[in-house]
Amino acid sequence: MNAVSIGLAWLQAVWDVSTRMAPYLLFGFAMAGLLHVALPTAWVVRHLGRRSAWNVINAAFIGIPLPLCSCSVIPVAWTLRRQGASREATAAFLMSTPQTGVDSILVTYGLLGPLIAVVRPVAALISGVLCGLAVSLLPDPPPEVPPAGGSSPPPRPWWARALRHAGITLPTDIARELAVGLAIAGAISVAIPPDSLTTVLGSGWPAMFAMLLVGIPMYVCSTASVPIALGFIRAGISPGAALVFLVTGPATNAATLTTLHRILGRGAGLVYLGCLVVSALGMGWILDRWLLPRFPDAAPMCHMETPPLPWQHAAAVLLWALIAWGIYRSSRPK
Repeated sequence: MNAVSIGLAWLQAVWDVSTRMAPYLLFGFAMAGLLHVALPTAWVVRHLGRRSAWNVINAAFIGIPLPLCSCSVIPVAWTLRRQGASREATAAFLMSTPQTGVDSILVTYGLLGPLIAVVRPVAALISGVLCGLAVSLLPDPPPEVPPAGGSSPPPRPWWARALRHAGITLPTDIARELAVGLAIAGAISVAIPPDSLTTVLGSGWPAMFAMLLVGIPMYVCSTASVPIALGFIRAGISPGAALVFLVTGPATNAATLTTLHRILGRGAGLVYLGCLVVSALGMGWILDRWLLPRFPDAAPMCHMETPPLPWQHAAAVLLWALIAWGIYRSSRPK
């Protein structure tokens, strides 16, 4: 294949994934906008501000549907600590929140099927609780947090805030990563023939450790990680190994790891990584060895034999329009 043919094949692969993903993601944006109004930061702070062991589970559970990436979750976590939340609750919130969101759960269902769509938030919950419990064993220095910001503008009506978050704020926050994720998914589809990695890695611990090495250093939001995981599964990686990537990729980035010690105390970064690795590998193994054999009909349908329908093309056009607008907004001088 020459360069033009490769480029066209890549564009076609990116568009194919976009048409499958767009309807679920657009609906997820709408749900995230409503969730933003229903569960504002002040509500989260109020319900996690008390010190108790039960708040570890509450914090992990509340963080699952929130559409916050591993960077945007940091100021929310600092707010929790400034308002008196325990380290355990803050650690659980920091771990579980970036792994999923209502938008990424819907996209996971659309691209990877119902089983992974259920297992993924369960993995976020387990890893969040594990991290919170582990952090409780560390020394508890006074939290080092930034000063509170200035006054905020008067609130808009609820529907205006929901619409702005769904159509402007959230697409702008993840536009670049989503575009990169779709581009990587297309590149994997073109460069790696279907099922070609089955004999090289396939399933088991080698595949899961390989995805661990890919996911930890790669910063990708929970939504953008889904098409990349789809590309790996189509290339022959097991769903359990892909789940390891879905857990580790969104939950780690340099900003999170370098600020953990200021929020949670010395040693928190190592505890965070250790809990993430254990939970990712454990849930990947459970998915491959226990869940998929019992629920074979819920396995990812990753070959997409049927062509996309016209309304899916229209949704993909709208999605890419939001991505382009988000990239433009994020590139403007502040």
